Amino acid sequence: MTSEIDQRWMQYALEIARRGQGAVEPNPMVGCVIAVDNQLIAEGWHEQFGQAHAEVNALAKTGEADLSEATLYVTLEPCAHHGKTPPCSQTVIASGIKRVVIAMQDPFPQVDGQGITQMREAGIEVITGIAQQQAEILNAPYIKLQTEQRPWVIGKWAMTLDGKIATHAGSSQWISNEKSRAVVHQIRGRVDAVIVGHQTALADNPKLDARPSGPRNATRIVVARNPAIDLGSHLVTTADQLPVVVTAGPDADASYLDELRKHSVEILRFDHPEKILSELLLELGRRDFTNVLIEGGAGLLGTCMDQNLIDEAHIFIAPKIVGGSSAPSPVGGVGLENMEDAIELNNQHVEMIDGDIYISGIVRRDILPNV
Repeated sequence: MTSEIDQRWMQYALEIARRGQGAVEPNPMVGCVIAVDNQLIAEGWHEQFGQAHAEVNALAKTGEADLSEATLYVTLEPCAHHGKTPPCSQTVIASGIKRVVIAMQDPFPQVDGQGITQMREAGIEVITGIAQQQAEILNAPYIKLQTEQRPWVIGKWAMTLDGKIATHAGSSQWISNEKSRAVVHQIRGRVDAVIVGHQTALADNPKLDARPSGPRNATRIVVARNPAIDLGSHLVTTADQLPVVVTAGPDADASYLDELRKHSVEILRFDHPEKILSELLLELGRRDFTNVLIEGGAGLLGTCMDQNLIDEAHIFIAPKIVGGSSAPSPVGGVGLENMEDAIELNNQHVEMIDGDIYISGIVRRDILPNV
């Protein structure tokens, strides 16, 4: 039987789980709390990929305490298999805890209910589904990687009040302010890849790195059919320091691609140009990339929207107006015909950043049907 106390401790477990963001992927973020009624006994979270899981970290802090009256709250079902660490279900059973409250079942095939079954067979009372929707939102990228074998796709853009990402002459730096750009660098520092379109790479000569660096070093990816990036560009000249991938279609210049390879750029060739983006995401999923950030331009973001590939959006709106019927907007592509079909953001977060409006939220609903 659940109670207000169960809800409160699970909320706290979800809060501490997020401390692992950027450090634990492709594993999920997990938090664990051990408590007796209103008294906290111990807490732990999954801190680093390949290291101890949240339950083990929390139990390690309990010492020789008698846990027979305690409840263990965990945001994800304890694992039941030998991976990089021993099965957490067996550690929980051995601890003497008699009650476990779980937010969500683990979709990983080698777990997926087995941890719950093992604990129940050992005589532990197991309650599931407490704050399940919040747990699913927290680990939506992990769920998508497990169920679709693709990374979670984050779309980002900065625009003016009149919806422009550049003037009619192509001037685009800077639309958002310095503090907003710092938020973007924080996002870059926790994803596995930063992706831009070919025209953006040519026009902006970006570095696409995180400054300062974050817990992850994102691979920088340029989506192109016939790449023609300057060999002296920031991306090419730093490819030996931070990975760079360039896609190419079947008609791309083979000798130029060889030159890119000589500069440590990885080339991914695809036979069907119209499927480059979707095939790229499948390849990144095979590499266990969990979160990728698409920073534009309008053509690439539009293709993502047309193909229903964007899962989350981060938009920075500057209090500026530039006008111009030919000035580009952030999302190109074919677009939608009817306003009633317009894509909406769920789980919205709206914040003012030194005058800029920062809006973020989840786009897709099929991975998280309850959102």
